[in-house]
Amino acid sequence: MINKITQERMKTKKISLIVPIYKAESFIRKNLEEIKKSVSKIFPNYEIIAVIDGELDNSKKEAEKVEGITVLSYKENMGKGYALTHGFNHSTGDYITFIDCDMDIHPDQLRNFLPYMTTADLVIGSKRHPFSKLHYPMLRRILSIGFRLYSWTILGVKLRDTQSGLKLIKREVLEVIMPLMLVKRYAMDIELCFLAQKHGFRTVEAPLHIDFQHFNGKTSAGSLSTIKGMFMDVLAIRYRYSFLRYYQRAFHKNMGWINGDNYSDIIIPEIKPNEKK
Repeated sequence: MINKITQERMKTKKISLIVPIYKAESFIRKNLEEIKKSVSKIFPNYEIIAVIDGELDNSKKEAEKVEGITVLSYKENMGKGYALTHGFNHSTGDYITFIDCDMDIHPDQLRNFLPYMTTADLVIGSKRHPFSKLHYPMLRRILSIGFRLYSWTILGVKLRDTQSGLKLIKREVLEVIMPLMLVKRYAMDIELCFLAQKHGFRTVEAPLHIDFQHFNGKTSAGSLSTIKGMFMDVLAIRYRYSFLRYYQRAFHKNMGWINGDNYSDIIIPEIKPNEKK
């Protein structure tokens, strides 16, 4: 249950929900309506920004049927990372939420993230959190574990999960990190977490409930090309950091590099994820 201090604080803050959308004409209107319904019950002051990542079907037309949201679009498919950055650049919230349009993670679960924001700069939904409840295919479990071990080895990111589609982040974190990010597709999550760790921002993992068998959409996260691209992107991040020193040089232009590893895995009294409706 959200404590009273957190509730009062959130009443004064604006939340921006950024939803990247790719070829989702068959379900996007329904999902955006559900996101809007859920979020309005949690946050008094919010905006929903739907980003059409390539006008390749009728996703834009369907999204525009949902009242009270902002719909952004561009012609070519540029990738999830690009879409989230584009949405952030048009956002005005004090807190930013990234949520996947297929809703394999229901937006109601943002309730469980709020208590963590009293001590964190980023709250990352984690499938590996001890309180998480998972019902999704074994192949995806294996791929998730494999990518986590790979990321630990190559980048040293001290998180048990970086790829879940639900995150809550303070605006000032993204104002520092987003200008440095180069990954435009699915591995943008690991680049975000890597840079947050290196800049000393406090990242906390929160529990999730995922029932992949009943989600309202589709996913390409398990496709061979996506997996290959993610693994290559991780290597590219390490190369830019250790050899080109791109991130350090880019950040030095503004305020100087903080070589911090301020990750904190906070376990508070059990907050059970809400069941999907």
